Amino acid sequence: MLSPSVLTGIDVSPLSLRIAAVALWLGLIGLLAKFFQQKAGAGPEVVRKIVHMGVGNVILFAWWLNLPTWVGVTASSLFSAITLLSYRLPILPGLESVGRKSWGTFFYAVSIGVLIAWFWPQQRPQYAVIGILIMTWGDGLAALVGQNFGRHPYRAWGILKSWEGSSAMASASFLVCGLILCSVQGPIWQTWLVAFAVAIGATGLEALSKFGVDNLLAPIGSAALAFGLNEWLLAIGNAGQATSSFH
Repeated sequence: MLSPSVLTGIDVSPLSLRIAAVALWLGLIGLLAKFFQQKAGAGPEVVRKIVHMGVGNVILFAWWLNLPTWVGVTASSLFSAITLLSYRLPILPGLESVGRKSWGTFFYAVSIGVLIAWFWPQQRPQYAVIGILIMTWGDGLAALVGQNFGRHPYRAWGILKSWEGSSAMASASFLVCGLILCSVQGPIWQTWLVAFAVAIGATGLEALSKFGVDNLLAPIGSAALAFGLNEWLLAIGNAGQATSSFH
């Protein structure tokens, strides 16, 4: 499978420039979050979502710039360690001071490393991208929509949710999965069937948000479902084409 950098002809060397581009993006997200916190008077939850959604998109840079596995895993490990320390020290106060006990930021960092370590060596980074972006946009929009427009609540594992928020999660998950797969294999029927199944699965996993465990379950579960189902359906389609050609 060709990465987008190959398809577009972008020179992605040397490695230091690629890492610098990612660092620049993360720095811009940090400045944006600081602006909203100090100048715009945004609350901790808004700041946390800005960081959540901004940092998650770094997986696209890792894919497009063809960053090696060790870079992604190392960065994930470092950020995971920082988030653990932040529970004891005021390192990331904007991320954790949201009025509830949550390991979500730590699980989020761990899931990025797990998915990169899983799919990068297999030359199937699209599945890692699907998992992380579903968490980035699906979970981020679900929280914002649910908190601001949720009018039909329900409870899952003792946690209050809203149908509006869950609908936002499902819609974002479908679009993320569909667009990523479409960019790799085209708008074939497998693409949209997988996107539909992943949207349903991701929404169910996101409902298990106690202690922030959805930040681990949703991205890894979504990526695993997309990988297993898509590869199976592609194999079925290829077998059917081969049989038709034989006859």
